[in-house]
Amino acid sequence: MVLYSFFFSLLVVTGATGYTVVNGVSLWRQAKRTGRTLTAELASFDERSARTERLLAEADRSGQALAEAQERLRISRARLKVLTESLERSQRRMQWIRDFIPYP
Repeated sequence: MVLYSFFFSLLVVTGATGYTVVNGVSLWRQAKRTGRTLTAELASFDERSARTERLLAEADRSGQALAEAQERLRISRARLKVLTESLERSQRRMQWIRDFIPYP
């Protein structure tokens, strides 16, 4: 009877050890797959964040260029306004000549 109990417990321990080894190997393989997936995703995230930084830098440079262009436009419009006012003033001053000289 004791021998049967010993063999039964040896069989249970061997089965439990085999079950644990199989699940351990499966867990180890799953951990390797998860590690590879995480590594790939982190690399992808790093590439996307670097691309985002480049795009933000380009947008900042574009914004600065736009601000410079707006300033040049403001200056050009101010010059145009001065020239237009000067032209209108000279046309008003010369109006009397057009009234007396026939224009074909």
